[in-house]
Amino acid sequence: MKTLFLAWQDPKIRAWFPIGRLTYDGTKYYFVYTHGATEAQVKYEFQLLLSFPDVNKVYTSVELFPLFYNRLMQRSRPDYKNYIQSLNIPEGEDYPVTILSRSGGRKVTDNFEVFPCPEPDENGLYHIHFFAHGLRHLPACATERISHLQTGEVLYLANEFQNPYDPRALLLCTEDHYVVGYCPRYIVDDVFKLKNKNSELLNVKVERVNPVPTPLQLRLLCNMTAEWHEDFRPFSSWEYQPLVADIPVTYANS
Repeated sequence: MKTLFLAWQDPKIRAWFPIGRLTYDGTKYYFVYTHGATEAQVKYEFQLLLSFPDVNKVYTSVELFPLFYNRLMQRSRPDYKNYIQSLNIPEGEDYPVTILSRSGGRKVTDNFEVFPCPEPDENGLYHIHFFAHGLRHLPACATERISHLQTGEVLYLANEFQNPYDPRALLLCTEDHYVVGYCPRYIVDDVFKLKNKNSELLNVKVERVNPVPTPLQLRLLCNMTAEWHEDFRPFSSWEYQPLVADIPVTYANS
């Protein structure tokens, strides 16, 4: 079972809301709205998606829904192979859900982003890949430092509690004290939960650095691992829960 969440960003205040959940069972795709969609509707006038007009319906399809399919680079593109390499996806494993999980499915024409629900890896650890956020807000010296990062280099998390927009924001820092991005907002709550359980087993490392002219949002790929406790469930807060029952998300150690 593969699970992705769809998030919407309010264009005015830049706040993110998880508004939908996409699951794939190997045969069919399922889409359902989450409680985050109703919150975004009430607070920030979020409009339901044209392809999913009913907030209380489970949508099913044997093919990937167009909203998500249109966020994939077509295999016919001459730069497709380079794109897959920039995501660090092994050859032959470029499945649609994998690409969306790694790339985020961002488009300049809308305010949506896709991100994966992590599952325990082969060692029973929490494991997720993500691209560092916020690089366009960093000074030139930071982007220059990113270009010199090495695969496997350790990055350190620092809570920017005086951030006026998000006091839980987590900076990604190098050992020599350069800020090289932000941890994606969608995993911050879970990171705090994992850190509070056992901070020594929470690690962030450089997975890949893509050179210029790769867009900044795909420049620094990181991977994070942590101990997966028996009582831990990723994205367990209210806004991530489906409005109607679709397919329950299960985990290998459940």
